[in-house]
Amino acid sequence: MTPEMSLLLWVLGVLCVLVGIAGSVLPALPGTPLVLVGLVLAAWADGFQKVGWLPLCVIGGLTLVALAVDFVASSLGAKRAGASWMAVAGAAVGTFVGLFFSLPGLILGPFVGAVLGEYLARRNRDQALKAGFATWLGILLGTAGKLVLIFLMIGVFAFSYAV
Repeated sequence: MTPEMSLLLWVLGVLCVLVGIAGSVLPALPGTPLVLVGLVLAAWADGFQKVGWLPLCVIGGLTLVALAVDFVASSLGAKRAGASWMAVAGAAVGTFVGLFFSLPGLILGPFVGAVLGEYLARRNRDQALKAGFATWLGILLGTAGKLVLIFLMIGVFAFSYAV
């Protein structure tokens, strides 16, 4: 592989990892899969000499766990509070709308969306607040779990690269 091609793969890999980290917090970006793609590109940059298939399989497994954690945490938070599917859909819409309002929007958007969705479904303010909080907490815990797993993926890569 030419040095230029190797450099290009490194640059693309680092960009994918950075966008993936951002995507683990921001909706509409497949954060964890982008980190996986970035790490595979970085491993490819030197012909998989420093980071081989075993660490990449571990990283791939961590990717699957991160996707499952995200899904399970969000749905468990909603189910635990007896939230309707409209609360979950409202949280997703609220997260998207919250993008346009910076950090406060990202924090409050899912909560407000879940509350509105649940209220539209059941017309019960107390249940809507309970479902909104539980859905929001599930999303928050899922995001935290994803971030931990993403940095673990990066750590596995870095360790394999350094050894």
